[in-house]
Amino acid sequence: MHKNRPSMTARKVALNIVTLGSKEGMDKILPPGLVDSTAEMLVASEAVGPRTIRVARSRRIVYVYEWFDWILPGQFVAFAHRKAFCEHQVRNGIASGASQVLVLGAGYDTMGWRLAPEFPGVNFFEIDHPATARLKARGVESMGRRDNLYLIAEDLGKKKLVDVLRTSESWDKNAKTVIIAEGLVMYLSAEAVNGLFSQCAQIAGAGSLIAFSYIPTGADGRPDAGPWTGLMLWLQKIVGEPWTWSIRPEELGLFLDESGWIHAPELAGTGDMHGVEFYAVAKK
Repeated sequence: MHKNRPSMTARKVALNIVTLGSKEGMDKILPPGLVDSTAEMLVASEAVGPRTIRVARSRRIVYVYEWFDWILPGQFVAFAHRKAFCEHQVRNGIASGASQVLVLGAGYDTMGWRLAPEFPGVNFFEIDHPATARLKARGVESMGRRDNLYLIAEDLGKKKLVDVLRTSESWDKNAKTVIIAEGLVMYLSAEAVNGLFSQCAQIAGAGSLIAFSYIPTGADGRPDAGPWTGLMLWLQKIVGEPWTWSIRPEELGLFLDESGWIHAPELAGTGDMHGVEFYAVAKK
């Protein structure tokens, strides 16, 4: 990602969600309120204008996304499944006693903003690169603050997660927590991913969960994006947000164990693959 430019991927994912709201059957998958709040967040943060939202909501754009799906087969609809998976893990975690939710690389996601009023006894935290976080903060300010939603603008490539949260008076490192890393780890180096998961284990209490999506490693050792992997990896590199980390599903358990987590494939939705990504959950 370019240092001072808001994430193009975060913008693209949010617009995908808006467009999915116009695709038949997606209302049965997408969390309630997600589409409208995402559209509002994009405009309120000035990431896009109202005209872009009107275009994104059109059936014509649905057909365009579906046509381009040959590059990443199934990935267009997969964004809906990914959002549903993450929100399911958060709701289940709260039901099981979690009092904190941490979303890493939140982009323009509205889960924290939507759920904070529903769960006033839970603190919601989001951390994102300052270039994107500044726009998100503008959107939240316009749409309405939540007393239990904390937006943190930090570059985790420059500052460790443990140090970032150490400065927050509201963060409780001993509390049961749900951590979300949606569509994030593929953009990090192997060293950064190892460090991130290890630090997540240090800042969360017993019984905490971390839910994440990841891209599997192909036979050639690169992230496997399907039949057009080479093209996709080149496109990601061109826009300045390359995919650099992946892992084989059979190696995930050992990786998590070495990072202080226990793989939890028995939890609902884990091990599923939608588009080019697998979903996984680990517990502490």
